[in-house]
Amino acid sequence: MENRYTKDFPVPPSLCDISGRLSVPELFALFMDIAAEHAEALGCGIRALGEKGLFWLTVRTRVRISRLPAMLERVSLTTWPEAPGRLRAERDYLLEKDGELLAAGKTEWAVLDRATGRLTSPRDVYAPETAFCPDTVWTEPFTRAGDEPLEEYARYTVRSVDMDLGQHMNNVAYVRALAGTFGWADWQSLELRELEIAYRTSCHEGDTLIWQRKTRPDGVIALRAGLADGQTAVLAQLVPGVKG
Repeated sequence: MENRYTKDFPVPPSLCDISGRLSVPELFALFMDIAAEHAEALGCGIRALGEKGLFWLTVRTRVRISRLPAMLERVSLTTWPEAPGRLRAERDYLLEKDGELLAAGKTEWAVLDRATGRLTSPRDVYAPETAFCPDTVWTEPFTRAGDEPLEEYARYTVRSVDMDLGQHMNNVAYVRALAGTFGWADWQSLELRELEIAYRTSCHEGDTLIWQRKTRPDGVIALRAGLADGQTAVLAQLVPGVKG
C-alpha cells in the first residue's frame, strides 16, 4: 500500500498572515490535514477508526522552519508514517519548493479507545501489508520538558470555533492561541526557527488557558498553558533565529 503521500498546491491566501506568507499556525494545520488524508488512504483514518471506537490522539509536534512560503507560491507537501511502536507512532512531513526545503515536521501520535479511555497499539490499526518508509526527518527525540518557574503573561478563553470532532480544543487551535499571545512585532522579531508543542490535558469551550513563559539564557522561550485547577494543557518551546 502507498506509504508516502505528496500533494502540490499554491499557498492559499486564507492561510497567510500579515506578512503575506504562510503563517506558523497554518503550517501546523497543513501537516494535520495531509496526515488525515493519508491515513484515510491507508485505511486507518478518522472514519475507519471511528467505526472501531478508536481515535487518533496527537501527543506532540515539532516543526522546523527554513523559510515560510509566500501567498500563492506553489509548494510540495509530503508525509509518511514511520513504523509504529507499541503505544506510540510517528509521522514525518516535508514542505518543499522545487527541491528547496521550506519546513520539516514530526508528530507523535497515539490511538485512544473511546470506551475505555486507554491507549491501544497503533500497530493494530495499519493494514498488515503496509510498507513503512524507513526515512525520518531527524533522529533526535522530542524534548522532555521539565518543571521550571514561568511567569504568567496572557490568558485565552477557549471558544466554540476552537473545538474539533473529538469535542475538545483542536491541536492547531492551541498553536493559533499561542501565536496570538504575542503582538505582531514581537512575533515577527522572533524570526522563528522551531516550535515544539506537547499536549497534556484536553480543554473545552469556556476553559481559560493561563499562558506562562520564560526566556532561557540560550534565547529559547519556554511556554506553558495551564487551567485554573493547575493542570497543564500544553507545554511548548520556541526557538528563534531564522527569518520567515
